[in-house]
Amino acid sequence: MKKISLILATLLALWFFANCASVQTPVIGVIYTSVKGPIDSNNGKAEKKGEACATSILGLVAFGDASIHAAKVDGGITNVATVDFDSFSILGVYSKFCSVVRGN
Repeated sequence: MKKISLILATLLALWFFANCASVQTPVIGVIYTSVKGPIDSNNGKAEKKGEACATSILGLVAFGDASIHAAKVDGGITNVATVDFDSFSILGVYSKFCSVVRGN
């Protein structure tokens, strides 16, 4: 009985701390977050778009490359006009952050 209680307490603690897949955003919704916003702009002409994302699952596993460089490569961009972000999270279980670059 003592062993089962210890296992349940450990699982509960892991669930409590793991249920924190948060994402960078200016506003946070506990149940659902879907926010887009600006990072930088030089008001240049933008004909191409590139996107790079990073993902977190349960706050335990995180992977991806959301760098501006990766977004430039994705869109074949050499001159950056704007950099924006797109963040998404649901129930703290799954979160995704993307850098969105526009330029030429």
